[in-house]
Amino acid sequence: MSSSLFALAALVWLAFSILVGMPPWAIVVLVAAVAGGTWGINRIANRAGSPGRRQAALLASSFAAVVSVFGLIQLVPYGKSHSNPPVLAEPAWATPETRELMVRACFGCHSNEVVYPSYADIAPISWMVASHVSEGRSKVNYSEFDPGRRAFKGTVAAIRSGWMPPGYYTRFGRHPEARLTDAEIATLIEGLRATPGLSRG
Repeated sequence: MSSSLFALAALVWLAFSILVGMPPWAIVVLVAAVAGGTWGINRIANRAGSPGRRQAALLASSFAAVVSVFGLIQLVPYGKSHSNPPVLAEPAWATPETRELMVRACFGCHSNEVVYPSYADIAPISWMVASHVSEGRSKVNYSEFDPGRRAFKGTVAAIRSGWMPPGYYTRFGRHPEARLTDAEIATLIEGLRATPGLSRG
């Protein structure tokens, strides 16, 4: 019974991790920790004797395992350093509103002006934030604009198609500023088309 409950908890955590965009390696680490914890907890509970004692041992060891894993993952240094490199070059934005909308919708991962939330120091959330920023900057960084790079020319297509911002970025009420209205999206696309280097034509 306890194994099936822990398996269900692991599946729920896995689904949640995917929905919020947890990096794949972090999902593997956390699922392995849950699996290892489940095995250890079952061994402890099975040695406890009577059903009542087994239940108490299961609850106590489960709580201890959760606290231990949470404490241990705080020691992982990845995601603890929140640095913003200098802004080297930005597009010649068509209007101030175009830039303001881009800041709201895209600069959280695609710039050197990332504003890190207070929870970005707590693992495993810190892993997710660091992964998103690193991946976003490597693909397109509007603080290191290069009009010759093809990736920048896909900006309008990515926003118009709904790929950006990705669903996990605003899911569960996170980053409400990035949820642009249809009118704001239309204004943004119009401004991006008038900004050199950000559309294919």
